[in-house]
Amino acid sequence: MPETNIIQMSRVISLLIISLCLSLISCGKKRKGAREVVVSYYTEGKFNGAILIAKDGRRIYDTLLGYSDFDHKTKLHLHTVFYIASLSKPVTAIGIMLLQQKGLLHYDDLAASYVKGLPGYAGGITIRQLLTHTSGIRDYEGVLDNRKQLTNQDVIKWLNEERKLQFIPGSQFAYSNSGYIILSLVIESISGLSYSQFLQENLFTPLGMLHTKIFDKTNSLMENRAIGFNKQKALDDYSLLTTGDGGIYATVEDLYVLDQALRHGSLLSVENIKLMYEPPTLLSGKMSKYGFGWFIDKHNGSTIAQHTGGLDGFRALFWRDLDNDLTIITLTNQGDAIPLYNFREDLLSSLGK
Repeated sequence: MPETNIIQMSRVISLLIISLCLSLISCGKKRKGAREVVVSYYTEGKFNGAILIAKDGRRIYDTLLGYSDFDHKTKLHLHTVFYIASLSKPVTAIGIMLLQQKGLLHYDDLAASYVKGLPGYAGGITIRQLLTHTSGIRDYEGVLDNRKQLTNQDVIKWLNEERKLQFIPGSQFAYSNSGYIILSLVIESISGLSYSQFLQENLFTPLGMLHTKIFDKTNSLMENRAIGFNKQKALDDYSLLTTGDGGIYATVEDLYVLDQALRHGSLLSVENIKLMYEPPTLLSGKMSKYGFGWFIDKHNGSTIAQHTGGLDGFRALFWRDLDNDLTIITLTNQGDAIPLYNFREDLLSSLGK
């Protein structure tokens, strides 16, 4: 055999050996599963709470790890309810949509038509703009949220002390807790019920969300409530009394019931499901990023509806792949201990996403 052919054959064999070695090394690095990810966060002191992951209507992993009360060493159990913070916003949006389905409002109605006491500068904002955070109503967070037992009326009073909207309605997206408080007042005005009563009668009870409750003056001593703590395990419990923007305690089980109801059309009409996941077009022609109660994004070509929540000693995640029927729900009561977005990405990686 000529020397040049021997050299070429030797190079080919060398490349094959290198390729095989790399393949073996790659195979040796087994991807962590969801359980391994959660346990590693727990053992590192970064996770204390509940998690549920489901695919195609089947739970593929769920667990509870840690304490509902660090001071008394009370362990978490299946019916422990966590403060879900801004995960309440999809629930408020659903409440508005249920009223629309009853023919009691239109999305382009002016909020001031239903809520007395709004400042004059807010007279032209619509329910649709409040739902999509495009109203220009200023957010009270960072200004009032350090006040214990803050109420909806306290926020309305503060809005009346402001002089103008943040921007022309429909021109921009700006996340506003104040806007969702106004939506809860719309629900109360139209239904004649408290926000809590309306959701209990029209959402929680019909769906069988048996442990979901509103934290307000009538229900501030609810049973099985997780207490909020910080990374150092010092008390950092929830104490506001606003509704619409937050105020809800729930279990991962109940939120999964809600997820399934939305996926299978047992709660909202086809038209409303579409609107829920359809961000509006701003006056500039640019597409916004928030539908009716959900941040809407793309992940590996799939449409994702998600929301996070965080206040005091609580963090929450509700991540939903709409095209592949994959759901991740996480609730924790050791607030700043968990790097929530890193946790989400590690879980998605464990699921091959």
